[in-house]
Amino acid sequence: MKIKKISLKNYRNCENVELFFPANKTLIIGKNAQGKTNILESIFFLSDLKSPRTSSVGDLMRFNKSLFEINACIEKNNTEIELDFIYTSDKKREMKVNNLKTTAKNFKSVVKTVLFSTKDLLLLRGAPEDRRNWLDRAISQIYPAYDERLSKYEKIRIQKNNLLKNDVIDNSLYDIYNEQLVITGANIIFLRKKFLKEIEKIAKEKHSIISENEEFSINYSCPKDEVSEICEYLKQELVERRQEEFARRQSCVGPHRDDITFNINNIDASKFASQGQQRTIVLSLKLSELELIKEKTGYYPILLLDDVLAELDDRRQNYLLKSINENTQTIITSVDTVLFEEEFLKDVTIYNVENGSIKPNIKGNCL
Repeated sequence: MKIKKISLKNYRNCENVELFFPANKTLIIGKNAQGKTNILESIFFLSDLKSPRTSSVGDLMRFNKSLFEINACIEKNNTEIELDFIYTSDKKREMKVNNLKTTAKNFKSVVKTVLFSTKDLLLLRGAPEDRRNWLDRAISQIYPAYDERLSKYEKIRIQKNNLLKNDVIDNSLYDIYNEQLVITGANIIFLRKKFLKEIEKIAKEKHSIISENEEFSINYSCPKDEVSEICEYLKQELVERRQEEFARRQSCVGPHRDDITFNINNIDASKFASQGQQRTIVLSLKLSELELIKEKTGYYPILLLDDVLAELDDRRQNYLLKSINENTQTIITSVDTVLFEEEFLKDVTIYNVENGSIKPNIKGNCL
């Protein structure tokens, strides 16, 4: 899978930008706040219909404009696919695949991406929500139906929370919502744990190489594995925490409250690991995402590296760049080319970004 071209209209500070990606490696150079991250964000958006930097799609629109537009050409299985996304100031959106209107589910299924940014380096010490978001997004790229389960669960949870806000609570309706949440939630937890086992297997090996034989493992907060066992576990938790939910007027049990623990030698890395050790974990996870998507779909996703190399030491930089499969299209942002060896830069397309405008770098091979 490759992106061959992307055009942005009124996207962030990119008023009218068009980029071509003739090589497997593309380097986008620019000072901070010039727009290089916006380009990576727009590619990521095609695969997720969400931004990793804001929860509001409207924030992606250039100031004082009535719409923004993303158009891209994707090569997949030796076939070119045209993607068009338009979002207007009155919150209407239009999605097309090969000029035909389509659903969000079908649109997102075209492109797979793995984004590695400086924000990801804080994954271990961030909030549980950050780790759940990483996990849910990674699973959705492999199991498209997972998004629907999350959406169904969220709708029921909101209905239950609205019920809990009432002065008088209908206990029968409360129990009905719990029954629905148990079934849907158990399936979500099952898929989360299945994915974590799969990615842990790959990440263990990568982590061992970088760290020189430290033992890496992942734990999920629900101790049960099978769907039936998870259902019973959730039922028991809901019974025990019923009064807590009434007092707090919100749902306190389920996958929306779960967390993931990353361990080095069976010790919680978020509490005891050095900054370097934590970055090794995140690096191992991101590279394992690439391999797992390839294993499940048959092709490598597009790898997006957003200013992350400057935050890694030489050993981890070298491991990252040398670990990238030659068939993986990689798009990198950086403030300059100093971090890259001449050998790496030989076959790289280089662009310069300044104030949302793109210019070919004369040292690169831009078309």
